[in-house]
Amino acid sequence: MFYTKETEKLNFCSVLALITAHVSSSLYLVFEYMDHDLLGLSSLPGAKFSEPQVKCYMQQLLSGLEHCHSRGVLHRDIKGSNLLIDRNGVLKIADFGLATFFDPAKTIPLTSHVVTLWYRPPELLLGASHCGVGVDLWSTGCILGELYAGKPILPGKTEVNISFSYYTLGVASGSCMLFEVTHHLFFIGRTVA
Repeated sequence: MFYTKETEKLNFCSVLALITAHVSSSLYLVFEYMDHDLLGLSSLPGAKFSEPQVKCYMQQLLSGLEHCHSRGVLHRDIKGSNLLIDRNGVLKIADFGLATFFDPAKTIPLTSHVVTLWYRPPELLLGASHCGVGVDLWSTGCILGELYAGKPILPGKTEVNISFSYYTLGVASGSCMLFEVTHHLFFIGRTVA
């Protein structure tokens, strides 16, 4: 089956049971219960994350992304509602609906219409069709900013709004800013561990 072959690449998906029936043409996936998502937790009245909590969540997120990226998987939709957290503070990356396989040695054009708008990196807003791990790392940087600020750092309803935010922040070019974010996230990931 395609599902089991492809999830073996990630090595952390476990299929507890596979039940098939010929009732409809729909596919239903049932996952373990997770108490919260990061968006829901951060939206609670008076929610403020401590620095140790932020470090813990970021370490888990970066570790999970490193696991995916090292196996050639780009998530392409990292956002608070796709980061599930259980009652013990364990974070799991969810919703791989926009994920794709990639090979850093080969440049294959991909659609730029991925990633929820508030977490979309400048190069995708500018129409780039070749992307790599920087797409997930930019979104992760936005999550980090949200955890500290207590609100979205790049809100906007349209691509024009978001582009204006980048302009206001002084983002001269997507690739320049992407390098800076990638470099800082790598450093954060190493110091948190």
